[in-house]
Amino acid sequence: MLAFFAMGAVDLVGIASNYVKEDFGLSDTMANLFPSMVFFWFFIFSVPTGLLMNRIGRRNTVLLSLVVTVSALLLPVCSYNYPVMLLSFSLLGIGNTLMQVSLNPLIADIVSGNRFASMLTFGQFVKAIASFAAPLLAGWTALQFGNWKLFYPVYAAMTVLALVFLGVTKIREKPYESRSSFSDCFRLLGKGSVWLFFLGIMAHVGIDVGINATAPKILMERTGMTLVDAGVATSVYFLFRVFGCFSGTFILARIQMHKFFIVSLICMVLSVLGLFFFSHTIVLYLAIALVGFGNSNIFPMVFSRALQSLPERDNEVSGLMIMGIAGGAVFPLLMGVASDVVGAQWGAILVVAALVAYLFALSPKIKEGK
Repeated sequence: MLAFFAMGAVDLVGIASNYVKEDFGLSDTMANLFPSMVFFWFFIFSVPTGLLMNRIGRRNTVLLSLVVTVSALLLPVCSYNYPVMLLSFSLLGIGNTLMQVSLNPLIADIVSGNRFASMLTFGQFVKAIASFAAPLLAGWTALQFGNWKLFYPVYAAMTVLALVFLGVTKIREKPYESRSSFSDCFRLLGKGSVWLFFLGIMAHVGIDVGINATAPKILMERTGMTLVDAGVATSVYFLFRVFGCFSGTFILARIQMHKFFIVSLICMVLSVLGLFFFSHTIVLYLAIALVGFGNSNIFPMVFSRALQSLPERDNEVSGLMIMGIAGGAVFPLLMGVASDVVGAQWGAILVVAALVAYLFALSPKIKEGK
């Protein structure tokens, strides 16, 4: 669970990109390049990580990911300029890729059966706590010390704790005999519903990272808030992600998964309508809260269904699903372009609406579970 907290460091990219935009006078498109730099590496390294995990084990791969993440978090403290921030976000993406591919299936070596999706959701709850705290810490350090980057060492320290404790924890991993090649892994996208689940992960992360980066801009555009005040919107999003993950831990253990999937999507539809048509501060916060709650459990539901569809190849399927996190590179960039083209943030909201529509189309596969 400490490693899940360290995983949440990736979500600081949303609020950080807003501060970097202001510091360097960037356009929306250029600012949204930073989240893209983080999530681009999921596309490159996810499948190789799945193959690496076959050779060195899941726990060792998680430990490697924590080392890379610490390096990423310490860079902005040592130096702050545009190239260094690009490098920091890139290392953060590489470390998070290693972690997401290996940590989620590592849970399967600890719990199994119906508890797997529930425990993944609890892990997402812990991750969401880290995500929720990032904008608040950035705003507090900016106001108190005039340096928003001082919250980086906090996350670096938590990541070191995860590294130390997991390093001394013994976990019996199940034997894994597969020696798949790159082509074998990608061929799995043509089996069953793996391709559709892969696109579902892309849509989920596109919404997550896109709202993370766009919510403060919407408030600044519609209400005239400053960035420090509007940054609270990101915390509202992650607060309701925390609540959604925590409640989802119990809900998924008690009701059918596809029913909760539909409820989550209805929340996101209401959010899109609120963000598109309204300018009142309270309504906008409510809409941000709804998408935070609605999107909070999509990942564990889609991920667990994907692994259950090919249980004998779960390491490779995990790599492919985490490659779908590259949606965090594609869709926020499209949202930035759309906002620049129309000259308003409703362009970004249209992209979110399209992603929610795809998740609705995926819902029958969640019900089938195969």
